[in-house]
Amino acid sequence: MPKFIVYFAQLHEDFRLPELDALSKLENVRVEYDPRSYIRSSPFLVVEISSSEQAAKLVRRAILIRSIIEYWGSGRTYSDVYSEVKHEQERWALYKTSSFKFTVDAFGKSLTQEEKVRVINGFSFLEFTGPIRMRNAQAEFFVCEEYDETREPKIWFGRVVGTGSRDLIDRFDVKKRKYLGNTTMDAELSLLMANQAQAQNGMFVYDPFVGTGSFLLTCAHFGACTVGSDIDGRQIRGTAGFKRGVDGIRANLAQYNVESRVIDTAVFDASRNPWRPGPLFDAIVTDPPYGVRAGAKRQGRVGGTKSELSLRLVDGTPNHARPDYYPPTEPYEMSFVIRDLLHLAAEKLVVGGRLVYWLPTVAGEYTPHDVPEHPVLQLVANSEQPFGSWSRRLITMEKIKPLDSHEAVVPERDPAHKNFRDRYFNKFEPVA
Repeated sequence: MPKFIVYFAQLHEDFRLPELDALSKLENVRVEYDPRSYIRSSPFLVVEISSSEQAAKLVRRAILIRSIIEYWGSGRTYSDVYSEVKHEQERWALYKTSSFKFTVDAFGKSLTQEEKVRVINGFSFLEFTGPIRMRNAQAEFFVCEEYDETREPKIWFGRVVGTGSRDLIDRFDVKKRKYLGNTTMDAELSLLMANQAQAQNGMFVYDPFVGTGSFLLTCAHFGACTVGSDIDGRQIRGTAGFKRGVDGIRANLAQYNVESRVIDTAVFDASRNPWRPGPLFDAIVTDPPYGVRAGAKRQGRVGGTKSELSLRLVDGTPNHARPDYYPPTEPYEMSFVIRDLLHLAAEKLVVGGRLVYWLPTVAGEYTPHDVPEHPVLQLVANSEQPFGSWSRRLITMEKIKPLDSHEAVVPERDPAHKNFRDRYFNKFEPVA
């Protein structure tokens, strides 16, 4: 199959291949590559795809891919590149009279304008006779000098056949939103999670810890119908965020024109949810509260039920019917939050549906066994975002078979994220 160069954004390196694989399945584009050839410190990966059209389709909604380039040549010197390009001269004829442009880039070094002009002139042997157009050219050719720690370049050359959707990061920038809160997920990761969930037209996506609704927006942008819930309705209504009095989540739905695809939001405890029995959602995408910016709560009272408080009247109105009512809650330990989330996904996802969520871990204690398991959920991806003494991991799981038992899965040992909130504020002192 023809070779192509994937040009990644040089950040979130642990997330790039999982997104590529998710898009390959979503777009039904066969992609072949050797995972051993992936270098985290490099923005380039050579893959094989059947055609330029399929390559463009693969990356059209990518967040961590800048562009994909039809491979024409590479080498340590320009002479090596020229030699490889000249072996495929029949390819030149396709663009001999087309309007064209050259994009010259460098990774690990800056090139002056004079250096870029010299690079372009070095490809004059292609003898293109069409007009040069910096906008809307029929063919765009890409040259990049990649420098590693040895300071010796590797040069890449090819024709750009498709670009990703990194412009969406600016469009969904949280600083531009009418409503946000202290737990609002940044735009880039919210969009990435929508891709990991393979959100698209015809899907029904649920966020059980919806907060200010970032995932409702991004999944709806890609065509899915979404719904969210939270135990704290103040975040949903906009009475507890950074920007209050703007109608909460609804303000953002209108801003991004996705009201028709966000079905609704509701206030309830996800561990005691009112959903009908059986599979319902095509994906669950969420950021569970793990205590760094907001502590996890579930419905209940620390001291147990107090009947004398349950029907209390405030100014003649039952307490639970007041618009600012917040139900009594008790702390919700992190390992139980994740355990219940997996049980929810096992029951409510359709077969083939995905659970995409963040898992906090202690850097010095994490092992792969800390990622919870469930008999009907298969681990697809585990990508780390480090923060020094702790990390959060984007976990992607897929339901592989129907749920035929409600038997709890008991871990063999306490995971590193147990009591994560307490450990975070105690600076992760070793557990005695």
